[in-house]
Amino acid sequence: MALTRVVRERILLIVVCVLVSAVVFFRRFELPEFRDGAGAAPGIVVISNVNTVGYPSPTHYFVVGKMVGGNESFDIERKDDVVEFVDSVEKDGPLLVRREELDGEMHILDVSAASSVEVEDDRLKHHHAWLNKSRSSELGKSIDVLEDIGAIPFVAGQYGADMNKLSISHSHRSPVSSHARGLGYTQRVGDVSTVDKISSLKRMSRKRVSIAEINSIFRRAVVSSNIMRPKKHLSPRDRELLAAKVLIENAPIATKAVGLESSVFRNISQFKRSYDLMDKMLKVYIYKEGEKPVFHQPRRRGIYASEGWFMKLMEGSKQFVIRDPRKAHLFYLPFSSQMLRNTSDNQNPRSMKDLERFLGNFIDLIAGKYRFWNRAGGADHFFVACHDWASRITRQPMRNCIRSLCNANLARGFEIGKDTTLPVTYIKSAEDPVRDLGGKPPSERHILAFFAGGMHGYLRPILLHHWGDKSPDMKIFGPMPRDIDSKRMYRGYMKSSKYCICARGYEVHTPRVVEAIFYECVPVIISDNYVPPFFEVLDWETFAVFVSEEDVPNLRDILLGIPEKEYLRMQKSVKAVQQHFKWHKNPVKYDLFHMILHSVWHNRILQLRPR
Repeated sequence: MALTRVVRERILLIVVCVLVSAVVFFRRFELPEFRDGAGAAPGIVVISNVNTVGYPSPTHYFVVGKMVGGNESFDIERKDDVVEFVDSVEKDGPLLVRREELDGEMHILDVSAASSVEVEDDRLKHHHAWLNKSRSSELGKSIDVLEDIGAIPFVAGQYGADMNKLSISHSHRSPVSSHARGLGYTQRVGDVSTVDKISSLKRMSRKRVSIAEINSIFRRAVVSSNIMRPKKHLSPRDRELLAAKVLIENAPIATKAVGLESSVFRNISQFKRSYDLMDKMLKVYIYKEGEKPVFHQPRRRGIYASEGWFMKLMEGSKQFVIRDPRKAHLFYLPFSSQMLRNTSDNQNPRSMKDLERFLGNFIDLIAGKYRFWNRAGGADHFFVACHDWASRITRQPMRNCIRSLCNANLARGFEIGKDTTLPVTYIKSAEDPVRDLGGKPPSERHILAFFAGGMHGYLRPILLHHWGDKSPDMKIFGPMPRDIDSKRMYRGYMKSSKYCICARGYEVHTPRVVEAIFYECVPVIISDNYVPPFFEVLDWETFAVFVSEEDVPNLRDILLGIPEKEYLRMQKSVKAVQQHFKWHKNPVKYDLFHMILHSVWHNRILQLRPR
């Protein structure tokens, strides 16, 4: 009996050990694709480019899977390492995925025609998914293929405790299209809507800087610039700029200036004196080094046209450009961030680190050939760049330069008092960049607010969720078709609305700010941490409304709370600043070319302190 009992206990122990071993073995090998170093299976496709809301931007993950059962589901194949933004794909070709954390190693995934990746104009429309980071260890293995929701399928899921496993807890289909083919996001995961959870988690992971705080930062920069420094050697040109600074600060008081509306400026007296001095004395040297297409080859159409227009007009200027660098107050680095990004994709795909090294090599060339870079550490050098990546790839090699950036994000290294904001101007015709301007008079603008556009980033789906088809005076849509009639309808809404919503996309900037000004519609800027163009001299709160991202649910009440008299004053001011945002083939006084150059001039002078 005793022996039998011992045998039974040993057998039971062996069975328990076998079961435990089986469980461990199963958990270890049931999904080999999650193991370190496991490769993806043939035929894999990208389910989504995942911008994890539980992490501070710009941390990104992506999930890849294998097509199962036609177009209805994927098997989760693996979650790759932390990567930077995926934003390039060749049409009907491979998706190029950059793995920045792995020394720039590139992983290439084949994209099938049936994948959820949508290609347009040989560029990838980003796909985002919502993944709630949690401590759950539960595993999920498949996920529905989502219908296209303005190129942004939402996927609810959870990471496992080791952050290497993904549990798909819920997925949902796209909603019914709303008016003008906009898209309303009303799906729910549990008891909390997806967009609300995105909003709350995103706000937890990032610091918000309001327009009032941006104003305070600027005022502190101005005060700091007047604090005396110990005497040290200044170049003759810097001494000229320092003398100009004294003249600007002591400008005679002027309440009016010909050709300018004084109320839209911080200080019309100082701006007028500063502009006149720039117009009279500024000299710029342009480096001849650098080969096309990255250097000296501007593009003047599309969303990044600002850098191209400035380059063309700067290199063609007989007034400001000189051949002798010894006489220059500023040095222009004539590269195109758009061409650098596009060329790297077409010829030899590179990561952000590669592009950063490319610019670093250019600076080494300049510093080795000329003495001017080393004289001030590049502080009297500047460039103009509009591509989203420009702020990151220039942060190190050109950190001391005056950077004129479209992506003017205080949370991403933009420095008020040194860097300047480049307006995003979406140019459709290089021959006539300012056609079809203007709009209806205020008395005929019966729409309270208008927005239409792709659901880029986390904010626009929230905007659409709260205001799409919710109020007859709020025309808030998703992406509109790209045919001629729809484009005409878009302009008609802009010209008939009192307020035009300028909601951030993937980054803080949007061409709708300048579009609103062109169509004489008061811009409503919803983009925390964004420093608007020409912030150094323009008082933006006189002609624009700033709404924090967290106040989107209160948007209509905020706009209705603005008195009619105040709206009329702002709308008049919008018309007054319009001239400062226009490109001309032959630059004219106070136009966009001169305003960009003045911002650079202004910030260089601001950096020079009395001794």
